[in-house]
Amino acid sequence: MTEPAISVRGLSKQYRLGTINRHTLSDEITYLYHKLLGRDAAEHMGTVRHDSMSLETANIFWALKDVSFDIQAGEIIGIMGGNGAGKSTLLKILSQITEPTEGEAIINGRIGSLLEVGTGFHPELSGRENIYMNGTILGMKRAEINRRFDDIVEFSEIGKFLDTPVKRYSSGMYVRLAFAVAAHLETEILLIDEVLAVGDAKFQKKCIGKMDEAAHAGRTILFVSHNLQAIRTLCPRSILLTKGQSIGPIPTEEALHHYVGFEEGGLHSSWKSAQPVGFASASLTQNGKQTTHVNMSQSFDIAMGLADGVSEDSMHVSLQIVDEQGFVIHHSADLFERELRDRNRCNHRLVTIPAYALAAGRYALSILIWHRNRGILDEVMNALSWDVIADDAIFTQYPPAVWKGVTGPGLLIWHSQSPPFGSDGPERGI
Repeated sequence: MTEPAISVRGLSKQYRLGTINRHTLSDEITYLYHKLLGRDAAEHMGTVRHDSMSLETANIFWALKDVSFDIQAGEIIGIMGGNGAGKSTLLKILSQITEPTEGEAIINGRIGSLLEVGTGFHPELSGRENIYMNGTILGMKRAEINRRFDDIVEFSEIGKFLDTPVKRYSSGMYVRLAFAVAAHLETEILLIDEVLAVGDAKFQKKCIGKMDEAAHAGRTILFVSHNLQAIRTLCPRSILLTKGQSIGPIPTEEALHHYVGFEEGGLHSSWKSAQPVGFASASLTQNGKQTTHVNMSQSFDIAMGLADGVSEDSMHVSLQIVDEQGFVIHHSADLFERELRDRNRCNHRLVTIPAYALAAGRYALSILIWHRNRGILDEVMNALSWDVIADDAIFTQYPPAVWKGVTGPGLLIWHSQSPPFGSDGPERGI
């Protein structure tokens, strides 16, 4: 049996929150002494200094904990998980940017990575020069780069800016060139983090097509994305990361099932943050009571509490409802409510979902806070999940299976009056 393209065994990465307190020559000597003895110097020095300049016992955070998996050559594997799950840390270790605290990752083949906008580019060099520099870093000979150069430029669509320093590029131009370089240079393994979200819809579709083409050509691809539909389209198997621990690779549909909170017993009608940064809490209620089983024939409420001091001008709260297949079926934000726009400093939001708005099935809710200029400030994936029950007596005569789709059968308003045109159809303009 051939060796896996990527083999990960017991991979863990530990971070200490704060900065180690070495501000004197004595501190530095003590630190080096413990390091030479093979000890954890941070533990023996014992304190960290935070931005507040107060001293506290060192806090340990495991970004990854005992992650193991094998990926065969030619596979395209999705990596999914909420913010802080360890996705970017994993790719940085595989790219040899970050060292693991424990375990090992064995890579068989040259790696090309696209981890964040502008990674590996020198801002003072032109696009042309950065193409050659990136190729050289990846171990390519100049003849290899020359052979793919025209394809890279054509794909990136930045031909007339090719000799402009990349520091003058927009984020979209950065991504187009970076992806074109990573996708066209002849590496056996390609690691892609959530950077395609910067590009426009047309370019994202183009990139997905290129990744599919690369996978069929035998390249191994790890694809991190919050775009679940893109993962479903491209990746037969996926890895799910949760709080630094992994599940998989398993079939993507199964991974999606776990990711959006639909595993048995996984329903939850409330969420609360231990250390609120943006959101403090969320809850689902019907008839004034928290519940994970919602009657279709009645409306229900989603309440969201914000941490003190979060609300400000140009800040908005948004929610997404996801169905059992991982599709976002509804996305709404408070910016569409004039009253909330006029007094958006309040630290709570309440959203009412009308009766019959959702069909019978299982759903999850993700919530986020975003700022017009600063982007996303906080995001909670799958904060709530619930079942919608077809409780109306009509379903005893016409079973729920008859009602196709993700919206409820009573969403539209039916009228018995005649249409506003005659029997010959609507009037046509000249």
